[in-house]
Amino acid sequence: MLDLFVYGTLQSPALMQAVAGGAIPKPIAATLPEYSLRTLRDYVVPCLVSDPSGCVEGVVFRGLTPDQIARLDLYEGAWGYTLAPTRVDAATPLRDVYVYLPPAQGVAPDGPWSFADWQSEHEKPAVDTAIELFSHDPLPDPELLRQTWHMMESRAWAKHRAVAAPQTRRYAPDPGDVAIHKLRPPVGNFFRMQSMNVSHSTFQGTRTDPLRREVFVGVDAVILLPYDPVRDKVLLVEQVRMGPVIRRDPNPWMLEAVAGMVDARETPEAAGCREATEEAGVTLQHLEPAGSYYPSPGGTTDYFYTYVGLCDLPMTETYLGGLSDEDEDLRLHPMGFDEAMALTTSGEIATGPLFHLLYWLAWHRDRLGQFL
Repeated sequence: MLDLFVYGTLQSPALMQAVAGGAIPKPIAATLPEYSLRTLRDYVVPCLVSDPSGCVEGVVFRGLTPDQIARLDLYEGAWGYTLAPTRVDAATPLRDVYVYLPPAQGVAPDGPWSFADWQSEHEKPAVDTAIELFSHDPLPDPELLRQTWHMMESRAWAKHRAVAAPQTRRYAPDPGDVAIHKLRPPVGNFFRMQSMNVSHSTFQGTRTDPLRREVFVGVDAVILLPYDPVRDKVLLVEQVRMGPVIRRDPNPWMLEAVAGMVDARETPEAAGCREATEEAGVTLQHLEPAGSYYPSPGGTTDYFYTYVGLCDLPMTETYLGGLSDEDEDLRLHPMGFDEAMALTTSGEIATGPLFHLLYWLAWHRDRLGQFL
């Protein structure tokens, strides 16, 4: 058994439960002398900084089991945090208390850190990230955890981003109308395949037996069509795609819109502007929403935020784009709107989101010049 002082996000009982598992002891308020708490630059988690006049508030969880400590070691140790004995002050005398200390070469701290602010903005996605991590069997090693953490966080924020859409014609569900009875450990590293047993209410007022289903678990994505309303030109992206490769398409090089994942803590609009710069070297002047949707809700969690991005497209020749450090090998094709529409008819454009954006633009392009 071990007594652990926590000073950051693990003060959250919900996150501590998701990480440590088992029965979580009641926390005891305590303070850690000779340290102060700062926010890690470019992150939302805190860092302990040596400070002879400082004092950090936190809590102690007493009597954690070896299994719980092993889970905490993975969660903290993957980032270089190490378990060390420490001294804390509390109303209840405490001895042999430990704390996770950050690596000496940690990221530079930048400003104070607030548990209340983190809790209001980031707690729920953090809990979902931890739940996904510890749903794996076997658990990843620290290196694999670091490699896949970004995707786990992005999937958690996708759940956090989901909001109720209008239901003027659709069924209005009550809590419990859909029930997941069994989630099996997910398969995959970058993307996931999730198997489950699920039951749901029927339109006849009955309930299905538990049904075994499998779902491809992706992340939210932004898909954006750069458009120059002055020149009536669009910009298409060309790259090889693995779906057509596996389907044995004779030509797996696809024409698409600019696209990319929406990262954790990022808005779809910010992701669209970032991807336009990274993939195509284009600076957007205005983003016009063109609808958000599930491209294939029967078997994937993918959710697309789509936009037409107004910009200046003076280019006349095909050029190369993308980020080499992300293994992107892209060609960018500036072309007139009518030429792009002709490619939807010929079959050379065979990607659904680009179809959607071009036909949306066909309906709306007359009014888009007002935004420039």
